[in-house]
Amino acid sequence: MKTSEIFKNKTVLSLEIFPPRRTASIDTIYNTLDELQGLKPDFISVTYGAGGSETNTATLEIASAIKNNYGIESVAHLSCINLTKSEVLNMLEGFKQAGVENILALRGDVNPALAPKQDFRYASDLVSFIKENGDFNIIAACYPEGHNECSSLVDDIRNLKTKVDAGTDQLITQMFFDNSYFYSFRERACIAGINVPIEAGIMPVVNKKQIERMVSLCGVKLPKKFVTMMERYENNPVAMRDAGIAYAVDQIVDLMAQDVDGIHLYTMNNPYIAQKIYAAISTLLAA
Repeated sequence: MKTSEIFKNKTVLSLEIFPPRRTASIDTIYNTLDELQGLKPDFISVTYGAGGSETNTATLEIASAIKNNYGIESVAHLSCINLTKSEVLNMLEGFKQAGVENILALRGDVNPALAPKQDFRYASDLVSFIKENGDFNIIAACYPEGHNECSSLVDDIRNLKTKVDAGTDQLITQMFFDNSYFYSFRERACIAGINVPIEAGIMPVVNKKQIERMVSLCGVKLPKKFVTMMERYENNPVAMRDAGIAYAVDQIVDLMAQDVDGIHLYTMNNPYIAQKIYAAISTLLAA
């Protein structure tokens, strides 16, 4: 099933997981999925490793298992900066054979140690290529605070419109910690004529190092309320975990009251956190 169809009938809840590190057994992710299955998410997305790594094969294997063994729609991430068109065609054939109908099309991060291939410069190039070479539901990323490589919010929305016009069927946002950024972004997208479903990406932060790493990578801003919470509980792991869960729940409740199309939860492969959040918002999803 193409996941963009689900938005017609309900507020969508989806989860994101990542393949285990190469030093860990792939079976560990199935233990995680066993616990996440009970949350009945509308779909689960599986992240993608660096070009040429073993993680790419794992993405397909896990996405296939989610769809065919767990009976949950899956989304396979596909990052193009280090791939040729021939390599992407092979991967699309693998998705098709596995019954995976949904792809999150990404440019991917530039790796200084790895010269990028020249076939795909932007995610919009990948979106167009997938559209021309298969019957897939295409998802793309978007950035409520603007992409950290973009010169302005206007240019960011212009680039997003190009990506949507190339064939994107739905969008998932980068994480954010101040809902006002999401509402402003949603308004800009509407004015630009972007009318595909937009899921809000929510990441529960359970330790200080985690958020510091994410901020350095993505450039997201931390509101004073969040910083105060982190400083208060950073030396108490259990309290920090519970405060991070509570903060995420507060964000989600507000977003759902404002008619968000869906919530995409970055689980960090932690079923406990996902279960706690689901328990707090399950009645809202059913309302």
